[in-house]
Amino acid sequence: MTPFPALRLISLGFISLLAAVGLSSCGTDTSLFGSGGDARNKMIVSVRDQKMLLVRDGTPVKSYKISTSKFGVGDRPGSNCTPLGRLQVAKKIGDNAAMGSVFKARRATGEVIKPNSPGRDPVVTRIMWLTGTEIRNHNAFKRTIYIHGTPEERRLGTPASYGCIRMGSRDVADLYARISKGADVFIIRGSIQTGKPDSAAASAVKTLFPSRS
Repeated sequence: MTPFPALRLISLGFISLLAAVGLSSCGTDTSLFGSGGDARNKMIVSVRDQKMLLVRDGTPVKSYKISTSKFGVGDRPGSNCTPLGRLQVAKKIGDNAAMGSVFKARRATGEVIKPNSPGRDPVVTRIMWLTGTEIRNHNAFKRTIYIHGTPEERRLGTPASYGCIRMGSRDVADLYARISKGADVFIIRGSIQTGKPDSAAASAVKTLFPSRS
């Protein structure tokens, strides 16, 4: 979790670009979830930076260190890759679970482990199960692509997952409390930290909203 002043590292130009293509709009399509979808909060996940930016009403709120797949990007079943594009939080699992609570098949086992426990790599603390909204990520839900806590916190900041987006336990609990079901998650190849948006990031965002670019 990064304190708000550190968000000056996030490109104002890139945030402006997101606003221009509709990412900051409170009128986000909530067709998957009806009027109850979270249209205020959006998450931007940068594979290049291994960072997640939480944006609320078009304003950057927090930056988190994350891990995407060590196998790269993609959506093919069995690939263990992280899908790109626009996804949404379909289910939230783990309300009030203790930090380090172990989940198996999305159920708490009752075990609690500490960060960086030797030889352990289960899903812990919280789960936000993602569903794809595009052809290129339509397998995400059945592939059980999550944002979830990991005990392997020493690996955060580098690609280390099997397709999911991993976070430290305190960070994933913080994010979980801030967002609701239906919140958008945009996974891009490009950087969100450079002085100006790189071409890869700009292209990715325009692809997310082709009708608004």
